[in-house]
Amino acid sequence: MANHDGNRGITRYIQANVLPSLTPSELPTWVQRQDLSEADLPYIQALLTESFADWNEQAEQFPWLAGCSIVLLHPDGTKAACKGEPDGDNRLPANWKTERIGMTAAGSALQTCRPALTRGDEHEFEAFRFFDMMAAPMFTRSSGLLCGVLVGLMPAGQAQAGELKLLQAAALHLRSCLYRRFELMLLGDHLHSTELVRREERRSTLLFEAMRKLNDHIYVEDVLSEVLGILDQVYPFCCADLFLSQDYSSMNEKVKPLAFHQQEMDLCWKAFMDGEIREEFQGTNRRIAFPLAGKQGVYGVMLLEMRGKPFDEADLRFVTMLTGVAGTAFEKAKLHEQANTLVGELRLINELTQRLNSSLKLKDTMTFATDALLDMFKADYCFILQLDSFKAQFTVIASNVPEMTTEVFAADYGFCGVMLSTKEPIILSDYHNATPVHSRIMDETISRSLLASPLIINGEVIGAVLVTHRLPNHFSYDNYKLLQVLAAHLGLAVSNATMHAEMRRMVITDNLTGLFARHYLNERIQRRQLRDGSGSLILVDIDHFKKINDTFGHQVGDVILMQVSSIVQSAIRDSDIAARWGGEELAIYLPQLGLEQTKRIAERIRRRVEEETDPKVTVSCGVSQWTTADERVSVESLFYRADMALYDAKHSGRNNVAVG
Repeated sequence: MANHDGNRGITRYIQANVLPSLTPSELPTWVQRQDLSEADLPYIQALLTESFADWNEQAEQFPWLAGCSIVLLHPDGTKAACKGEPDGDNRLPANWKTERIGMTAAGSALQTCRPALTRGDEHEFEAFRFFDMMAAPMFTRSSGLLCGVLVGLMPAGQAQAGELKLLQAAALHLRSCLYRRFELMLLGDHLHSTELVRREERRSTLLFEAMRKLNDHIYVEDVLSEVLGILDQVYPFCCADLFLSQDYSSMNEKVKPLAFHQQEMDLCWKAFMDGEIREEFQGTNRRIAFPLAGKQGVYGVMLLEMRGKPFDEADLRFVTMLTGVAGTAFEKAKLHEQANTLVGELRLINELTQRLNSSLKLKDTMTFATDALLDMFKADYCFILQLDSFKAQFTVIASNVPEMTTEVFAADYGFCGVMLSTKEPIILSDYHNATPVHSRIMDETISRSLLASPLIINGEVIGAVLVTHRLPNHFSYDNYKLLQVLAAHLGLAVSNATMHAEMRRMVITDNLTGLFARHYLNERIQRRQLRDGSGSLILVDIDHFKKINDTFGHQVGDVILMQVSSIVQSAIRDSDIAARWGGEELAIYLPQLGLEQTKRIAERIRRRVEEETDPKVTVSCGVSQWTTADERVSVESLFYRADMALYDAKHSGRNNVAVG
């Protein structure tokens, strides 16, 4: 016999909506052929009770004598149900065991399976001496097994043979109610099994369709939406949320980050850590956490909350299989996106490297790198700093914050100082909540997220790159790894540009005086003559320089030459160009400056040399000018006139200024 208690909902539906409209001949043949077996009898107590209630309702107009009580006994002698009890102290016993009712009509019917009638004075048990007792057995419809006894109790001396016949008719009616209930139960079991099969087929179809769809998706967002949509479709009464541990931001409101520090997330945290299903009960609510796992690990947890709704083992198996498929699909989609991201990153690295290597101008190269990093990491600010190991300081050489460009920081300050000592990159989720060091860059830009990496060449730190954002938790671990790769290329670009600048400086600079070389001065004058309207030139010659070398030695001569060069550099503008013309001669080109102003500058140089050099020396100066009105505008003509003026100054007693 099927589990009757497990099908009460379906049974009630059939009783209310199906059976009232069915005649016995309309019942399925297989139902009519079923019967109670001996193995079923120990479990029919509830069936007898419900059948008695049906019979009692249908037998309201049955012509019983006043004061008659009816009791239905189980085949084991226990009371299953009763109707009406005598007033006063003569109550019926609650437990009708065979050994207690002795040789009453009920006991006789139970033992002999025949109808019986006993008078009150014939009863051995004191409680029954006030009653006449009638008993009519009930049998199964095909096997003839005793399935119950209907007992009637009347005041002593009133029971007659006619009442026993009525009781037997009532027993036959009750048996029809019993089999009506039995058939109801069979139909309920059948429909319940059919419903389970239908639901299982539907789950299988949905799972197969889900596997096909999930495996077709190559984007994580599509996988997440698909699995959540299936759960909403199958279990609309459940609240489903997906908690991911990955660096993934979803537009789906049901996809949330897995926060390990929150107490309400303990269930999900345990499921994530051990990769097993976890569940808990909160009153009538049931919460189940399913790990979302692939071949390489657990990526998150699907949390289902059932608010007082049934969720059986078949449902558990279905969701377990669904989340297993979803975990594999998520892993595949994540790997696909990571591959696409890696391809994109490699392309960006290649483009950045080509651009960095295409220019040896440090400023232009770093400006491009700053723009590329801002776009690549969707950052708010970017800073590239160069380390001057002799001065022990970092200098901002490129940034999208103009007021901080050329800013200088001590080598041991802030995050740059940390990277200088550790040579390790840094990722910081929230500067406000976790501030290991103070940083003016973070404070002045009001940034909270930070990515930083040292620029390293041959194992030595030569600079640093910092990328920041005003929102916390903006950068991912993938960003962190990418910046390390880019930092290697940036470091090489900075090193190359710096070496190129140093080599160019050495080529265009006189090593002794620090002034520009003669060829560089010629190039600069030629370029200025193409765009300016005028300019002037000063030739400076140290008087009696050969005599100084002969008297004091060449080392002192070099010192004198460096002193004069230093005076020249301090006496002119930043836009003016001073060069060593040759030997003890120096040349100064002053763009867009007239003769009178140039003469005053030359005089200032002459006077300072005389006053500041040690040993004391003097200089002679020749000054010339060009304008667009000149017939011949060239470097050669400008130097020729200045040289002639210098010749005049020499032959006029030296230590003076002449204009040519």
